[in-house]
Amino acid sequence: MSEINQISGYQLAAARALIGIGQVELAEKASVSAPTLRRMESSEGEVKGMKNNVAAVVRALADLGVEFIEDGVRLKR
Repeated sequence: MSEINQISGYQLAAARALIGIGQVELAEKASVSAPTLRRMESSEGEVKGMKNNVAAVVRALADLGVEFIEDGVRLKR
């Protein structure tokens, strides 16, 4: 899944939980504020936020081994 505008807030939260890091740590890795990440994760449906911030969080999660798939997440093989 390559379209960041199709990623949901629950997918971000699930991805973070899958790799076992906290919001503050992920926010730092993505260079966004923790409140911004909290708002993203609490989005119903598509993640709300500036596209560059969403892309930074998705990139940070991908760098940590997460792959976004349709309606979910998994660890890269």
